[in-house]
Amino acid sequence: MADNINNTGGGGGNTGLAFIVGAVVVVLAIVAWFVFARGGTGAPEQVDVNVDVPEVSAPSVPGTGG
Repeated sequence: MADNINNTGGGGGNTGLAFIVGAVVVVLAIVAWFVFARGGTGAPEQVDVNVDVPEVSAPSVPGTGG
């Protein structure tokens, strides 16, 4: 009895892999657009922050003679 092999040459085994690679390429293109097309971080700005805290004295503890 002869084996009947029907090989149509579809090559459908790599379709899922091609879809995943295509999705990764699209995501990387979107990330690259956000990083490069928008100019990155831009020019640094001068920020002046004042962190002077007023001195706070604690109340005296009773019975210590102070």
